[in-house]
Amino acid sequence: MTLPSVTLAWIALLGLSAATVLVTTGGTGHFSPALFGGLLLLLAFIKARIILSRYLGLWQAPAWLSGFSWVIGFFCLLLLVLYVAPGLSL
Repeated sequence: MTLPSVTLAWIALLGLSAATVLVTTGGTGHFSPALFGGLLLLLAFIKARIILSRYLGLWQAPAWLSGFSWVIGFFCLLLLVLYVAPGLSL
């Protein structure tokens, strides 16, 4: 028996949410702040891609999925730079 793609997406989102909880409960004690922020943003990016592709059906329109992925990727990168920038001393 194969599961529908929406069910698999839900299971993946559940696992990624559990990973997010594990990362945040570990806090910055185990990771540097930049790595901590990067891990959280990476998990958020992956969850956004799953939601866009499976729940909104953009897997049927690869060009749109690619465009949204680029925009979300650049936004996550901007957030990471803004998160890390105050700690940098030039």
